[in-house]
Amino acid sequence: MQIPGHIDPVPVPRAITPREDGRVDLLGLSREQIRAELETAGLDAKQAKLRAKQIFHWLYHRGVTDFDAMTDIAKAQRPFFAERFVIGRPQVVEAQVSSDGTRKWLLRSDDGQDYEMVFIPDADRGTLCVSSQVGCTLNCRFCHTGTMRLVRNLTPGEIVGQVMLARDALGEWPRGSMASMSDDENEDDDAPQYSPDGRMLTNIVMMGMGEPLYNFENVRDALKVVMDGDGLALSKRRITLSTSGVVPMMARAGEEIGVNLAVSLHAVSKDIRDEIVPINRKYGIEELLSACAAYPGANNARRITFEYVMLKDKNDSDEDARELVRLIKKYKLPAKVNLIPFNPWPGAIYECSSPERVKRFSDIIFEAGISAPVRTPRGRDIAAACGQLKTQAQKLSRAELDRLAEEKQAALG
Repeated sequence: MQIPGHIDPVPVPRAITPREDGRVDLLGLSREQIRAELETAGLDAKQAKLRAKQIFHWLYHRGVTDFDAMTDIAKAQRPFFAERFVIGRPQVVEAQVSSDGTRKWLLRSDDGQDYEMVFIPDADRGTLCVSSQVGCTLNCRFCHTGTMRLVRNLTPGEIVGQVMLARDALGEWPRGSMASMSDDENEDDDAPQYSPDGRMLTNIVMMGMGEPLYNFENVRDALKVVMDGDGLALSKRRITLSTSGVVPMMARAGEEIGVNLAVSLHAVSKDIRDEIVPINRKYGIEELLSACAAYPGANNARRITFEYVMLKDKNDSDEDARELVRLIKKYKLPAKVNLIPFNPWPGAIYECSSPERVKRFSDIIFEAGISAPVRTPRGRDIAAACGQLKTQAQKLSRAELDRLAEEKQAALG
């Protein structure tokens, strides 16, 4: 769905790249979509429904990629599936590990497009930062990803695939066999008992490359698979979708996805936010905060998170902090503010606020009764920190991006 406007993406229709061997990749498909594919392949409705349920479980709950490992499907039938279907994974071009334990993967799609994902381990949680697009269209001034052109949206399979790949890498699939459920008697009698293990990957944030609400349908469908109780089974309370302020899609996101909302605010005045988050020229701060106030499910137990990158002498004054408090209280928002020290990248025109200035900003917000933790930068040494993600897709200089934005605005009169 395209939303007209000078900062909105050109539509990029995208059919899933067909495999050379003609098989259908089931990764990212819902239970119902798998059933439909099985019926198309020749199974009757009853068989398709049963096998779809089994395959869905093996695919998303057990992380299996080989039909021969699906022990509750008869051995004689497994080749039928293997000849027609495949359970894929994104291609890993490069995997890096930061000195602080943060992991970053550079991934490549079947049509040769690159995108990134990041895993951030903490003592009490592990957060996967998931990308929704190859590149980005929003041109936020502080963000390295914003110096890329939008190439295309990621498919549901490419979005879910990031979660699957992270669980592969972390060894987080339940171990053991399900021999007692097998169609074949006496198969794997000595196999260990099936049991789920504790997991490091506990949270997902849609804060990687791209604007999730400009790829709404694919993000929605992917997250429904991730939240399905018979599969990956991640609670919607452990998933956060971040938007730079695509106001027309926010209510729909709350109704159709229902996950936590984070908003990339980064400034409290029109002039400054117009500069660093250009979508503000289309959907201003007041309109954005009104949409936040109306977001379905927002309450004190499920607060809206405002992301605020700290830029020296740009948005970090005491007056900015007090205005942020005023706006949150004006709209009666159940909110917390994540203060993000700016993460540098080559060619960036901003500097990070000093630690003393960040603390003072945080203290003003805290004193008003609003939580304002300072996010500890993670993965800076591998360019995995907030605002640093960028692949080898087409890169433009800041001057070129500014020129393109001006041309789009002029074309609209």
